[in-house]
Amino acid sequence: MSKALRLSEKWFRRGLWLVALIFASFLIGLGGAVVGDLPKVERALVLDDFLDMAQVQPLRDQERLASERSQQAQKALEQAQLQQTKAAGATRAERETFDNWLATRSVTQRSEHDPQVLARTQQLDALVAQERRAQQAVQAQQQVLLDARQSAQGAQARLATLEEAGWQRLRAEQRRVELRVFLYRLALTLPLLALAGWLFARKRHSTWWPFVWGFIFFALFAFFVELVPYLPSYGGYVRYAVGIVLTVLVGRWVILALNRYLERQRQAEAKPDAQRRLELGYDAALTRLAKGVCPGCERAVDLKDTAIDFCPHCGIGLFDRCGACGTRKSAFARFCPACGTPAAAPAVAAASATAAGPAASGSGETR
Repeated sequence: MSKALRLSEKWFRRGLWLVALIFASFLIGLGGAVVGDLPKVERALVLDDFLDMAQVQPLRDQERLASERSQQAQKALEQAQLQQTKAAGATRAERETFDNWLATRSVTQRSEHDPQVLARTQQLDALVAQERRAQQAVQAQQQVLLDARQSAQGAQARLATLEEAGWQRLRAEQRRVELRVFLYRLALTLPLLALAGWLFARKRHSTWWPFVWGFIFFALFAFFVELVPYLPSYGGYVRYAVGIVLTVLVGRWVILALNRYLERQRQAEAKPDAQRRLELGYDAALTRLAKGVCPGCERAVDLKDTAIDFCPHCGIGLFDRCGACGTRKSAFARFCPACGTPAAAPAVAAASATAAGPAASGSGETR
């Protein structure tokens, strides 16, 4: 069809296609904003919505207090261990000093050293007792830490049991919310797709076709990009079921459309030649001829063969002779390419064919 258009008309059509794309882009942006905000109509779900807080809250408080006690006990244990280390070091140093002093005394064997032996022994005993108390403090803090940890673990175990049931209910409700949001999207996009189908069938060749095609692009984008990726997947059943339904609907539409097209072609091929050419649009006829097919039945025809003036499939006239110069020309041309003489008006040709009746068909066949 582009070969039959004027140069300015080609650029105008390209500009109008650009208008259609820009119009579609703005509609897509608006639709994306609306579809993106659809989940906000549902309240955000949290785990606490599906828990018995009368049972959960005491366990959480117990866990929190046990964790705090555990942290405090850990700090106290570290301090006690440090004190035990210091006491053990002091005891070890004093024992070494006392052993060295005893070794010296055994050499001299001086009786005046006996009170010192008693004093040093008492000092060492005091350090040993201090080390023992530090060790007992460490053991006590270890017991406190163990109790706190066991209390926290017990609360965590009971809380985990309750929360697991809550998580199951939360996931089930999230699936229901997901389905509801998908239905919202479906309720928004399906009418758009239906309207786009109606516009494609009835208005795609109208004066306002750029806006029609822009809306069609927007509806297709909204359905296949804004809706299809959000199909809920309950083990794949929903996706497969939706795929089957869409395939059946599209397949049924294609089959019915094909049958309607074949019926229209059959009825058209039963009409007289001149009437068929009258009903064919000029641009549509030129487009089909440019593709090497018959404008009437759309079957392949060797248009370069000068011996073929009629379609061998449906009998429509493809070429005729100029009434002024006799040049062979396309039967759908409005002017003779050799002399420029206007072709006979289709309405006049149709009237002549109707008046001639079967004689016109016989003449065509003889030709």
